[in-house]
Amino acid sequence: MAVGKNKRISKGKKGGKKKAADPFSKKDWYEVKAPNSFTSRSVGKTLVTRTQGTKIAADGLKGRVFEVSLADLQQNEADAYRKIRLRVEDVQGRNCLTNFWGMDFTTDKLRSLVRKWQTLIEAHVEVKTTDGYVLRMFCIGFTMKRTGQVKRTCYAQSSQIREIRKKMTEIMTREASSCDLKELVGKFIPESIGKDIEKQCSGIYPLQSVYIRKVKILRAPRFDVTKLMEVHGDYSEEVGAKVERPAEDTTATDAEKPAEGEDGWEA
Repeated sequence: MAVGKNKRISKGKKGGKKKAADPFSKKDWYEVKAPNSFTSRSVGKTLVTRTQGTKIAADGLKGRVFEVSLADLQQNEADAYRKIRLRVEDVQGRNCLTNFWGMDFTTDKLRSLVRKWQTLIEAHVEVKTTDGYVLRMFCIGFTMKRTGQVKRTCYAQSSQIREIRKKMTEIMTREASSCDLKELVGKFIPESIGKDIEKQCSGIYPLQSVYIRKVKILRAPRFDVTKLMEVHGDYSEEVGAKVERPAEDTTATDAEKPAEGEDGWEA
């Protein structure tokens, strides 16, 4: 090997080690806000990379889906078995405004409902709300013993099951297609649709534990800021309160002003 040709032997590795930068130093925290259909509006916080060049932070937040327990949103532990999905529709300041994006039951709740000696009846239907959302709703119900029944089992006949399923789809279609998404969410929270189905089907076969167990949003209309603001109601970005100037300050400033006709210039 010729002397002086291999110049990099003494210098070590080319480039060397890069200094590890903290990835969180380039990120910002944003507050996630739930619609006003729920008692608690604050869902939590989410992290996003700060705006750099053409990559805008708001674009990275829009479309994010958060799964929250209804117990946290309603501050009621009895609703812990239901999970609500919320999707970020718009970003205003450091707040992410969300809208309803689906509902589901926890696995343990569904498992606890299924028992022996009874019939499980399920129905699902696709409906369109008045504001253009296309939903798929799933209903579940179970037969129960009649009052004073001695027989151990309470199985419904296949003709009764068909009738109950027809009634379920009718009620779900009627309830969902006659209102907008905000009103429909208001019906899901107290489980009013399930109670209505239970009442209407009691003539065919007595039912118990009737729930809208799952809701999927298949299609949503084009984004409209005014409709989102209606859903969020009295939402306003946190800004400093306007401070009024005390009366003494205004009199002081008036005294400092030159009298009429005085320019402040020497003649």
